[in-house]
Amino acid sequence: MSVLDRVNSPKDLKNLTSEELTELCSDIRTLLIDTVSKTGGHLASNLGVVELSVALHKVFCSPTDQIVFDVGHQCYTHKILTGRKNEFSTLRTEGGISGFTRPNESEHDIFSSGHSSVSISQATGLAVAKKIRGEKGKVIAVIGDGALTGGLAFEGFNSATVDCSNLIVVLNDNNMSISRNVGSMAKHLTTIRTSKRYFTFKSGVQRTIARIPRIGTQINRFITLLNTKIRKKVYNNATFFEDLGFRYYGPIDGHDIDSLISVFTAAKAHNHAVLIHVNTVKGRGYNPAEKNPTQFHGIGKFNIETGEPISGGETFSSAFGKTMCTLAENDSRICAVTAAMAEGTGLNEFASLYPKRFFDVGIAEQHAVTFSSGLAKNGMVPIFAVYSTFLQRSYDQLIHDVAMQRLKVIFAIDRAGFVGEDGESHQGLFDVAFLNTVPNLSVYAPSGYEELSLMLGNAIYHENCAAAIRYPRGKEGLLPEEYKYDKSDFSVFGSTECEKCIVTYGREFSVCCEALKQLENTFIVKLNKIKPLNRGITKLFSNTKKIFFFEEGVKTGGVGEVFGSMLEENGIDVVYRHIAVPDEFARQASAERQLGFYHLDRQSVIDEVLNG
Repeated sequence: MSVLDRVNSPKDLKNLTSEELTELCSDIRTLLIDTVSKTGGHLASNLGVVELSVALHKVFCSPTDQIVFDVGHQCYTHKILTGRKNEFSTLRTEGGISGFTRPNESEHDIFSSGHSSVSISQATGLAVAKKIRGEKGKVIAVIGDGALTGGLAFEGFNSATVDCSNLIVVLNDNNMSISRNVGSMAKHLTTIRTSKRYFTFKSGVQRTIARIPRIGTQINRFITLLNTKIRKKVYNNATFFEDLGFRYYGPIDGHDIDSLISVFTAAKAHNHAVLIHVNTVKGRGYNPAEKNPTQFHGIGKFNIETGEPISGGETFSSAFGKTMCTLAENDSRICAVTAAMAEGTGLNEFASLYPKRFFDVGIAEQHAVTFSSGLAKNGMVPIFAVYSTFLQRSYDQLIHDVAMQRLKVIFAIDRAGFVGEDGESHQGLFDVAFLNTVPNLSVYAPSGYEELSLMLGNAIYHENCAAAIRYPRGKEGLLPEEYKYDKSDFSVFGSTECEKCIVTYGREFSVCCEALKQLENTFIVKLNKIKPLNRGITKLFSNTKKIFFFEEGVKTGGVGEVFGSMLEENGIDVVYRHIAVPDEFARQASAERQLGFYHLDRQSVIDEVLNG
């Protein structure tokens, strides 16, 4: 029986020896690689935090001690150790466990995660609440994998030591966010300071000195001040955290289980906010992931032997990247901006060809938008490539710093609509609704790669304000051979003499075209520009009796609502049905299954039109 077979909860770690813990880490890595090769997921970051996660659960007592993972995708080992080992094969599948922390799965998952840089603020709130309520336990924020590049992390740091003696921040430095190591002297000093012998000796000396009449307290204060100055000299770039009021330990080898256990044990005994700086290697233990941690950050199914992805080919993201390179070759004003998603948004080649016009600002979407406004103000044409779910974080900047200033910033919104297995936090279902509220902004919705290219060019050269082009994850669907985008705001497929009309946009157009093959007396209106809507559309419906609007987005605030209002305002007397995502978060499943859940797949379109 392997060590992993014997571990079903954090309690099972308490009596394991150092050798057994090392074997456990090896078992977990094997399980991670095998599972993610079949389900896809975040592999490199999780391979990097195996020892870290094991040591946390060895020393602390979850859920009395609350562990908050940031970014939430580095929680796979945590899930395995907290009772979900036997379910781990269902990772990111319909009805299976999530690739992020989810409280509805386990009491050990404190928050539902998906976006980054939130852990310190969350942990500070948890720690303060524990103090107020007189509850036992520490609160541990595990932040890293680029999350420290987000401004919210520093907002959290700014108030984290206020009455937070029960707070521990573990800074997972995997070369994705923090500066170089602080040096060998710092490492040696940390080893001494975290030893049980030193800790016992120090406490005894302090108690003895405190008993000296009249001057004991002053001596202790002087020693503490002297210690602080020495630490600042030795730790160099760690003074930032010391100045914020943390006790700093580090750097610690994040793959040395004994060192991690020692430092966590010392931190647990502290009655003060502590920051532990841990060095880890993304992809540790799997050579392809160590060599290319970016590719294995979030990866689909792959061949374990070679590390090669099983599926490939062109996608909307890669088509966008190619178009960007073509446009930039002929226009020196064009810049690309990304928030730590260069590969995911297809911008790697652009970054290589035009490094002076490529800007990766880290996980800082708010800064990305405002930075883009500055580029635009001084004559550049910035294109901010961002996942739909992450654009939500910069709504305020979009309004105040771009739209209100009437600046031409282009938003290339990737992963619009259903994204499948990443679950509730990553679905791109809200961008249309919140973009609909923003003046001085146009929104385009391509259904294929050629349209994406043409619409991006149209946004750059024919719009006088900000514009967004939203497109789905993955590959383009089948489009009718006779359909051709002519740069108009809307297109008609079929005869307007028909009594039934389907209105849609984006990926859903392909679905509706497939459905149309089994429908009679029906035509399709494809919206190319979904904001603002061209009111000339209403002239198409003189013979129409029923209109069905299919929308891959939330119903409230969506294009279908705006379209329905336009029909009413223009006195168009038809039966109108708006089929979209209701007021809920989309469940975890493949994108194809999600379309079916919300009556947006081919068969559902057929049924709605026949029976509606």
